[in-house]
Amino acid sequence: MPHLIAPSVLAANFGQLDKDVEMLNHSTADWIHVDVMDGRFVPNISFGFPVLHAINKVAQKPLDVHLMIEHPELYIEQFRAGGASVITVHYEACPHLHRTVEQIKATGAQAGVALNPHTPVAFLSEIIQDLDVVCLMSVNPGFGGQKFIAHTYHKIKELKALIESKESGCLIEIDGGVNQDNAPLLLAAGADVLVAGSYVFNSQNPAQTILDLKQIKK
Repeated sequence: MPHLIAPSVLAANFGQLDKDVEMLNHSTADWIHVDVMDGRFVPNISFGFPVLHAINKVAQKPLDVHLMIEHPELYIEQFRAGGASVITVHYEACPHLHRTVEQIKATGAQAGVALNPHTPVAFLSEIIQDLDVVCLMSVNPGFGGQKFIAHTYHKIKELKALIESKESGCLIEIDGGVNQDNAPLLLAAGADVLVAGSYVFNSQNPAQTILDLKQIKK
């Protein structure tokens, strides 16, 4: 299947958020990536339900909501009601991960689990068959525009092998520092979904940048 591009609106212009979402609607982006940060799980605060609802009113593409928050299980239903099609929680924030994944699925959303750069892929071996998406953080979460961590290529290959060994159908998503230079290598290693924020929205022509990422051959 062709790879997916999920631009992160964390890097959008919040003074004209509706216009940036409309641009994504008309672009070749597949998902709209929404980063939610609580200032506790990560050292930054982004936005919550009001902004998500505002994005959902304009968006014509699935919202890929990435919860970088503590106790995400308390808010799953609200994020689904706010328009989330994919809800991704962090392994590191969920002591009862299976329960949280089942909670996400019960809402009708696709369930994702994110791993911080230091977290081994093997920690997902008992739950990989229940997941729709695994998001590998290729930077330390919390801020946009960070330098890509090269060890991510190895983790993708490890994760791909685990998915195949368990006969799981989940997608591999890469979040952090994605650009035109490393995207071909990420796809060749086995990535299915590329999240790009600053690289897209800081470019002179964001829609063309999305198209360029979309047209990369595996």
